[in-house]
Amino acid sequence: MQDDARYLKRKVTAGSLDVHPTEKALVVHYEVEASILGERGGHMLGERKEGQKIIRVKSLSPSTDVGALAKKVVEECKLIPPSRVPQVEQLLYYLQNRKASPVEGKVEKKEKRTVRPRELTPFEGMELDEEASITRVEEYIELLYEGIPEKIRGSALLLQLARNPDNLEELLHNEAVLGALARVLREDWKQSVELATIIIYIFFCFSSFSQFHGVVSHYKIGALCMSVVEHELKRHDVWREELRKKNKACESAPENGSLRRDQDKAVRKYHGLLSKQEQLLRVSLYLLLNLAEDTRTELKMRNKNIVVLLVKVLERDDEELLVLVVSFLKKLSIFLENKNDMAEVDTVERLARLLPCDHEDLLNLTLRLLLNLSFDSGLRAKMVEVGLLPKLTALLGDENNRQVVLRILYHISIDDRFKGMFVYTDCIPQLMQMLYELGEEETEAELISICINLAANKRNAQLMCEGNGLKMLMKKALKIKDCLLMKMIRNISQHDGPIKPVFIDYVGDLAAEIRAEEEEEWVLECLGTLANLTIPDLDWELVLKEYNLVPYLKDRLKPGSAEDDLILEVVIMIGTVSMDDSCAAMLAKSGIIPALIELLNAQQEDDEFVCQIVYVFYQMVFHQATRDVIIKDTQAPAYLIDLMHDKNAEIRKVCDNTLDIIAEYDEEWGRKIQSEKFRFHNNQWLEMVESRQADESEPYLYDNDDRTDLFYSADGITPGDGSVSPDFFNDLQTQNGDLHHPGDGSDVFDQTSSSTRPATAYGFRPDEQPFYQYT
Repeated sequence: MQDDARYLKRKVTAGSLDVHPTEKALVVHYEVEASILGERGGHMLGERKEGQKIIRVKSLSPSTDVGALAKKVVEECKLIPPSRVPQVEQLLYYLQNRKASPVEGKVEKKEKRTVRPRELTPFEGMELDEEASITRVEEYIELLYEGIPEKIRGSALLLQLARNPDNLEELLHNEAVLGALARVLREDWKQSVELATIIIYIFFCFSSFSQFHGVVSHYKIGALCMSVVEHELKRHDVWREELRKKNKACESAPENGSLRRDQDKAVRKYHGLLSKQEQLLRVSLYLLLNLAEDTRTELKMRNKNIVVLLVKVLERDDEELLVLVVSFLKKLSIFLENKNDMAEVDTVERLARLLPCDHEDLLNLTLRLLLNLSFDSGLRAKMVEVGLLPKLTALLGDENNRQVVLRILYHISIDDRFKGMFVYTDCIPQLMQMLYELGEEETEAELISICINLAANKRNAQLMCEGNGLKMLMKKALKIKDCLLMKMIRNISQHDGPIKPVFIDYVGDLAAEIRAEEEEEWVLECLGTLANLTIPDLDWELVLKEYNLVPYLKDRLKPGSAEDDLILEVVIMIGTVSMDDSCAAMLAKSGIIPALIELLNAQQEDDEFVCQIVYVFYQMVFHQATRDVIIKDTQAPAYLIDLMHDKNAEIRKVCDNTLDIIAEYDEEWGRKIQSEKFRFHNNQWLEMVESRQADESEPYLYDNDDRTDLFYSADGITPGDGSVSPDFFNDLQTQNGDLHHPGDGSDVFDQTSSSTRPATAYGFRPDEQPFYQYT
């Protein structure tokens, strides 16, 4: 038939046009039909193949003339007929207007970079002077049935063919080739590293295409590669142990020249074996990585401890091998089970030694793997423990990896245990510098999020305020009305000490924003910042009058007038300004106390609201003007009595302190409060007494007890009839704990025992005591 073949006919048919998913490029699909014609023009043999051509248009910009560019593309690409110019123009117009964020662009660029094994270095006995031919495959198969050197030569020739994708399909149809290669690999992989490397590389070529994964799985090459990797890692441990023994022997007798020569020889041998082994590991792991595209196959690998093997390889120094291993671990880490496996071995410790490094791909992949792992709180703790925090901080200056580093640092900053550790790095000055450098109208989500978290720590906040830090933040926040930036300022304002007085210069600006009819979220942050400013020297009365805040605060107390978060901040703000007696009187006259009681009724299931409203009452009973209003004109004491046995410890504490003051100034309420405390602390006893009095005819609980009195009358303390006057317990209140919780002083006006503002869900508790003194 070959003698009759005279002519080769080739026909190219254009197919569909599309845009490239990530690049500025057009993708042209086409079909090539090749036919072999006989001497008389008859069709003897034919084959069809599909292909695609990528036309990159890097010069495309918003100002490009799309029509002219479309004509130029059609003229230069013979696969596109002139009739399709309008379609090309439409696709180019789409590319011209397609937008991608700069951050995502950088991330995609890094993420799409493929990690491919380096070209195989020829081993001894593997150098080939001939070029493989697809027509001599049968000869190469025969070599696979000879000795090890012939098998290496035959497989190396087949590898030449397999590295050309055009030959893969033909090799695939030749079952004898793949069957022979799989057999040789199973039988001889332990005898020759070179042979195993070449054969696995052949199957790796197939694994690079998803449609051939079934063939690779059919010959169980994946399972064989797992065995190869596990075996080679054990061999490496043996080599290192032998080398360690030789080094130890040489150190014990440094003058022995023979031992020194043996050691040098062993070191050279070790490095030679290591180089070959890393070639084998690299191609084996890359094949497994390709097969892991199928999650079912990946699960099988996980069941065979692929994570443990990969983490063990992280000890190596070969950067190309490390790139592959870290890439594989990154892919595995998106599944919880694999992440948990990584947590059980020393993954973070071994990754820590890779930072920083000069290899750009390895650095980027390592950071991305750490980002995946940083979602686990235990692994975040391990990162801090192994000293990654200063290493990550040092990488903030790397423009290519800044976004990933910021995200890892954000995760670490979530945990309160680690916020304070940022003080010992130069992270905060760098973050503040980044905020300085941002344009007037832009903010960076990751950057500001870290700053918000770190500002919740007092020492961090002090660093942020150094120099003109707070001035810059306030100026930028007030200009661009950025809620996140104001949230950072709000966190800074919650700390006592030298920080709060610095805010006095900005009280007017913040108060003006509250009345400026801005967005509710922005007002919430400004109001929260003001509410944090428990500063003795601040004239709150002047602020309330200057900016007419009292009507605003009263209106916002109405249930449903705004979001609950904003109403809660209004309550906290009222508690703050009520520390000033003149402000407290102004608020009482405005009718805010009934509004607070109404809000208390509406929000009685919300502990946060209840606690802060009770704290307002606590502040107000300190002042004569508001104390009388609270006690005589409202039912606030009755609500406080109901709440003094609340399940929430913070509410109970504030209630007790408030009721102690009310009891001191009003005898009638004092008796009611004392009676209620008595009832609560002796509730079970009273119930039994009442039950006994009601059921005198019934037998006692203990039938065999001769005593007619169920209760002890120790030293005449309790009469036999159980009738005890509440007045009797006045002298025993500390014994029953009815007036004070442990730790409370007996003098309700002693400033060491006065209640501080209750902790809020926002996470702050000002430390200074109320500064009003009573005699």
